[in-house]
Amino acid sequence: MKLMRLGAPGAERPAVLTDDGRTYDLTGRTGDIDGSFLASNGVERVAAALQAGSLPVLDTTGLRIGAPVARPGKVVCIGLNYRDHAEETGAAIPPRPVVFMKDPGTVVGPNDTVLVPRGSEKTDWEVELAVVIGRRARYLDGPTDAAGVIAGFAISNDVSERAFQLEQSPQWDLGKSCETFNPLGPWLVTADEIPDPQALGLRLNVNGVPRQDGTTKNMIFPVAHIIWYLSQYMVLEPGDVINTGTPAGVALGLPGTPYLRAGDTVELGIDGLGSQRQTFQNA
Repeated sequence: MKLMRLGAPGAERPAVLTDDGRTYDLTGRTGDIDGSFLASNGVERVAAALQAGSLPVLDTTGLRIGAPVARPGKVVCIGLNYRDHAEETGAAIPPRPVVFMKDPGTVVGPNDTVLVPRGSEKTDWEVELAVVIGRRARYLDGPTDAAGVIAGFAISNDVSERAFQLEQSPQWDLGKSCETFNPLGPWLVTADEIPDPQALGLRLNVNGVPRQDGTTKNMIFPVAHIIWYLSQYMVLEPGDVINTGTPAGVALGLPGTPYLRAGDTVELGIDGLGSQRQTFQNA
């Protein structure tokens, strides 16, 4: 299933998109797609309602696509998780996952306008596979337990301001947590539709020019390992989002490539997870 949220910011309504292209309204089943929905077997309840044919069709004409998960409790990010990305930035291959946090308030819809922050010199792009947690994960015994806590997957653009992140102190969280810096969606694709998260192609264009073209098979630490590892240090709750890293092709690793400015357009996609398109403007 492809779970989504449609409508104006702050007034999105939950919905589900099926393989035949129809969108069904979930407002009679849940107030939103959030941690509470996921923790209460919401995915399974929606699947049963679809099977029973009891959901009304939703007319999506003119409706904005919001982030597919409302109010994530936290956004946990993994840095330098593709060997080619580490190499392009001149960083050593990390012996264990590099973890940082991103303000959950950065999460916006997949096609929303992204703001270039005031004083920005190096606003950058990063296409990433996002994992959404569906069940509480605390001290998992091993990576094989990770599949049982995944609700699904989505596209994430981990927008980053490199001067803020790397040159001013450095401050990774400040360079990652600017307003609108995490477009997410268009869908939360449930885990049953992605049998192997390590076999997905990722791509990103800037103003029509290809910049990133990678595959999740090249992750240094695969999804299952990341979830197990994080659970040894923090409790992962339903609705939490994990950004799992980006392949090569960011502006930071391409000397002479211009960073993002107002008026630029970024388009990105991941196999089976849809696509995004953002236009950037000054804050």
